[in-house]
Amino acid sequence: MIFAIEEINESDVLLPNVSIGYRIYDNCGSTLSSMRAVMALMNGDDLTTGKSCSGQSAVHAIIGESESSSTIVLSRTTGPFKIPVISPSATCECLSNRKEYPSFFRTIASDLYQSRALAQLVKHFGWTWVGAVNSDSDYGNNGMAIFLSLAQKEGVCVEYSEKFHREEPEKLMKVVEVIRKSTARVIVAFLAHVEMNNLLEQLSLHNITGHQFIGVEAWITADSLVTPTSFTYLGGSLGFAVQKANISGLDEYLTKDFCQGEFKCKEGHNNCMTGAAPCKENHNVTELKYYNNDVTEPRYSGNVYKAIYAVAYSLHSMLKCSQSQGCDRTVKVTPWQAVESLKQVNFTTKNGEQVWFDSTGAAVALYEVVNWQRGSDGSVHFKPVGYYDASLPPGKKFFLKNEAIIWPGGKRELPVSVCSESCRPGTRKVLQKGKPVCCYNCIPCAEGEISNTTDSNECKKCPEEYWSNQNRDACVLKNVEFLSFTEVMSKTLVFFTVFGVVLTLIVAMLFLINKDTPLVKANNSELSFLLLFSLTLCFLCSLTFIGRPSEWSCMLRHTAFGITFVLCISCILGKTIVVLMAFRATLPGRNMMKWFGPAQQRISVLAFTLIQIVICILWLTINPPFPFKNVSHYKEKIILECALGSPIGFWAVLGYIGLLAVLCFVLAFLGRKLPNNFNEAKLITFSMLIFCAVWITFIPAYVSTPGKFTVAVEVFAILASSYGILFCIFAPKCFIIVLKPELNTKQHLMGKT
Repeated sequence: MIFAIEEINESDVLLPNVSIGYRIYDNCGSTLSSMRAVMALMNGDDLTTGKSCSGQSAVHAIIGESESSSTIVLSRTTGPFKIPVISPSATCECLSNRKEYPSFFRTIASDLYQSRALAQLVKHFGWTWVGAVNSDSDYGNNGMAIFLSLAQKEGVCVEYSEKFHREEPEKLMKVVEVIRKSTARVIVAFLAHVEMNNLLEQLSLHNITGHQFIGVEAWITADSLVTPTSFTYLGGSLGFAVQKANISGLDEYLTKDFCQGEFKCKEGHNNCMTGAAPCKENHNVTELKYYNNDVTEPRYSGNVYKAIYAVAYSLHSMLKCSQSQGCDRTVKVTPWQAVESLKQVNFTTKNGEQVWFDSTGAAVALYEVVNWQRGSDGSVHFKPVGYYDASLPPGKKFFLKNEAIIWPGGKRELPVSVCSESCRPGTRKVLQKGKPVCCYNCIPCAEGEISNTTDSNECKKCPEEYWSNQNRDACVLKNVEFLSFTEVMSKTLVFFTVFGVVLTLIVAMLFLINKDTPLVKANNSELSFLLLFSLTLCFLCSLTFIGRPSEWSCMLRHTAFGITFVLCISCILGKTIVVLMAFRATLPGRNMMKWFGPAQQRISVLAFTLIQIVICILWLTINPPFPFKNVSHYKEKIILECALGSPIGFWAVLGYIGLLAVLCFVLAFLGRKLPNNFNEAKLITFSMLIFCAVWITFIPAYVSTPGKFTVAVEVFAILASSYGILFCIFAPKCFIIVLKPELNTKQHLMGKT
């Protein structure tokens, strides 16, 4: 302060013909002493030595104080008198209230920015579980309140928030006990350097180590905390500090002042040191081996320097000073004018730093991020590892050199401080009852849901055609299931289909070879060949049910099945009617065969088949079957099946087949006791009995069987009923033709032998 005042007084540009005087009070850390000093300043209690000063009022501005609590008392006292108070280090956000403190200014930023920077710093390193300790003062309480609010918005949880005052040792002991029992490895210490020193002493006594301290400007660069043992507890600490002062000429001034003070000499013309001898060129420095007042890092000096110059520039403006004519010393300067003039101050120091006050009377927030590190010589260094500049645009305000940071214990690895470990992708967070949001359990996502980020709060449901993978961290396409030709079950069904076709062709060849024999003639060879042809189609139509369903295959499989089976049953029905008619025709006076000859048989088969064809055409025209992806039956896979389109059409086709089969069964049953050595009605009865049994059991199996097994059941029913008809009707005849040819005679068939 004295250096800045002397520099201004020697300047020909700033206040050229006006000298600034000063009076210094030491409050000794006491608010009461501060009050005494303020009253003395406002009452104009001049204590001058030597020449009396004349001119303006003794006090145009007050520079101070260091701590926020004392500054609040000072500002409230001077407020009614509108005397400007400029503090170089009081950072409490409460002082930004212009209604309560209209004449307060500061050359340091409000704690609002520091608290915001603290929350961003903690979030930057992923520390979601921290402890908080603050001074029980305006500075600590306001700063911590802002930090806690911003930390919550950043998703940071605070395990505990404790406070104590320097004069409350019992509260300090409670804080130490809380720290000892806590699980948070990071502690945000919003403390004045006195409270921090008290806490450090207790941590040393109780040997509580292994914590990462996050500090504020009040203590992070305090030399008083650097002791032989303090690095064990504070080593690796990170915090925000006021930038180092870079004031040209200050070093030389301090050296000169040091020599004059310690060696009790004067340099040049110094009227203040009467009776002192001139300073020598060489002095014995061994006399200073116990000197401990060295200024190592003058950080707040820059703020004091700017405060003095701000007052000087405001006076320069009010006194209408110019370099040629000097200042108008007749102008009466009042305190409220000084306040208004300070609001307009905007200047650049000789080091290129711009100084101005915002609407709250504070300077722009600019902090260094410092890290407690040990040098090669064992000394403690406050190494800058980044900065926070509130004047920069968002995204560029905060800068850190992570690789330059040394963590507690001299480690390079980032310490971890979380309540719960991060939930990996594939899981979601579930809060623990009665605990903060940072304490949670990790629960795997349900089937069909995924989370592809760490610490996901919820799992996302996969799209309809997708399913979660085994790790539940990605959606993959569901397996599409259908009865393909490559499966063992399909190969088995194909084998029996081909085997059935071959058997049918063999039977047809036997009948063709023996077409002129009585047995083949007696069984209506024309209908028998047509029946064998329809059975071949019945066997082959089962192949349309195997393979990937397509639009054409879906329409073909049901219609081919319906038409071929109606053709088959129509032939059997025709044969049954022929048997009955033939018996009736043998009775005297009856000539019924003329009403059901070969032409009528062909027409009946064609008529019965045409009815089914019409039903199929209507079904395909109105609402045909189509390929359908069934995602509701199974969650983890898609069943590719043929939707019926119109269930009425499907059941009409199936019902018509059933109607013909029942009719055929009834007629065959009526003719089972006809007097014939080879009664075909019995064989038809058995075949229809098997046919009806197969399809009656098919219905519940078809409805209840899921997926590709539905198709397999339908194919099995087709093959079983086809084999039943083939064996029941043709197996006995083939047995006689091949193994018992002596029975293939007209006499035997008529029962005359």
